[in-house]
Amino acid sequence: MSLVVRAICSQTHEDFIQSADGHVSFLQLPQWGEVKVGWKPESIGWFRNSTLVGVALVLYRSVPRLPQRSLAYIPEGPAIDWSSENLESWLKPLVSHVKSRGAFQLKIGPPVVVAQWDTDTVKEAIANVHVGLISEIEPDRTFETASRVVNELKKMGWSQEASDGAGFGDVQPRFVFQVPLADRSSKDILAGFNQQWRRNIRKAEKSGVVVRLGTRSDLPAFHSVYVETAQRDGFTPRGLIYFERMWDALGEHLTLHVAEYEGHVAAATIMVTVNKHAWYSYGASTTADRDARPSNALQWNMIETARELGCDTYDLRGISNTLDPDNHLFGLINFKLGSGGYVQEYVGEWDFDIRKVWTRAFKWYQKR
Repeated sequence: MSLVVRAICSQTHEDFIQSADGHVSFLQLPQWGEVKVGWKPESIGWFRNSTLVGVALVLYRSVPRLPQRSLAYIPEGPAIDWSSENLESWLKPLVSHVKSRGAFQLKIGPPVVVAQWDTDTVKEAIANVHVGLISEIEPDRTFETASRVVNELKKMGWSQEASDGAGFGDVQPRFVFQVPLADRSSKDILAGFNQQWRRNIRKAEKSGVVVRLGTRSDLPAFHSVYVETAQRDGFTPRGLIYFERMWDALGEHLTLHVAEYEGHVAAATIMVTVNKHAWYSYGASTTADRDARPSNALQWNMIETARELGCDTYDLRGISNTLDPDNHLFGLINFKLGSGGYVQEYVGEWDFDIRKVWTRAFKWYQKR
């Protein structure tokens, strides 16, 4: 029986995600469309007869002065049966749907896992100066679905942007770091941390760092520390209004964790949960309070919160592909390795050119 794609309401969209067996990214929640100003969101569903069997949040970015033409983007989605033997039956009606909405190109991020590397495997590779990338290491686990999905996408005319080598060629990260929580006690998880993480957690406690759940009124304090973090680490910070939109849109999916030290906010983080998956979304910390180790205290608090909520995965989000200690991105993976989890690689983001002339023109415009 052929699949039909059509628009659905936000409530139907979220109900499907809440009842899904597997992990669905928070970027596929219908509420995420309310956060992304400048994009027009649409909830769509795949129907087999009258049964809803898949969903997606499509974000449309209009061409300046030509609102009838747009780029369509499905971040970390769609939420469909990627193990299907007939992937074309899922993607062909999707392309037709966004084309009818005026899209000249469609970008998707299949939530399909390629491989996983355990912490010990990555640490051993770091000690080997001849290994420069995670992707050069023999994985601990590989997943057959990934190679089949990649082959099918290529046959159907989908393409990928070239990676920048560090693993950040896509809009969303291709490499992430995750900590398993299922069937593990607090003691088990803590024992999986490296000595430095455990020492820092104890030091935060002895120093008097107190972690609590924040409210919307704590967002300005979080943002102030976040701006300091951006200046220190060299990235452009988002405005306070962005985080206020996140809070208002995501509701119970979002928690703000605040670490206070000597009467002030020393660090703060945002966590998002959907079903049994929790994501460390944003983090901020002051330079002056670094020795009190509030960041480690926050990570431990978020992991404990996620475990208590019944999550089976705590996702530390993106890392780079590089293992070069001289690369400025190396510190990110080195910090996350301390949690004792594993590196996970996805198949990355894929593009389908619906109107190639428009696609080329839009790329030229972006470069300008």
